[in-house]
Amino acid sequence: MNDKYLQRALEKIPDKRSLILLASKRAKQLARGDRPLVKHKELDHIDVALLEIAEGQLTFDIPNEESETDFLN
Repeated sequence: MNDKYLQRALEKIPDKRSLILLASKRAKQLARGDRPLVKHKELDHIDVALLEIAEGQLTFDIPNEESETDFLN
């Protein structure tokens, strides 16, 4: 894992758990053949996912409490 990409991604998504969830889900998508959203040379899937997050290509929205209660009703 590229530490530079990780630090840049943490600036976009400071919550480490959310970052891990998003990056791992995206890395799985890339492993299944999804096209990367950024240009790269021979990076592994997790580094591509972190780079996509760092460059703002992927975002993570945390639902607020109101939308959670609407969903449950």
